[in-house]
Amino acid sequence: MDSERTPLGVVASEFAEVSVTVDLEANGPRLRLEDLRTKRVRYLDALELETIVWLPDERLTALLDPSANRWRGEA
Repeated sequence: MDSERTPLGVVASEFAEVSVTVDLEANGPRLRLEDLRTKRVRYLDALELETIVWLPDERLTALLDPSANRWRGEA
């Protein structure tokens, strides 16, 4: 693995399996999240992570609905 990335591990359940890595290649540290099933990658910086922490439960629950985005043919 690239020296600018520090693997933290894999978070898995019966619904998803995601690799979590700290990425240092940008202007500051950020999390690199990879869906191990689809290989889709998303980067989250500190502000984005803090936003998730502060989301009200009902907003987070709405984000977890797979029919909202996941099943629309997007890779």
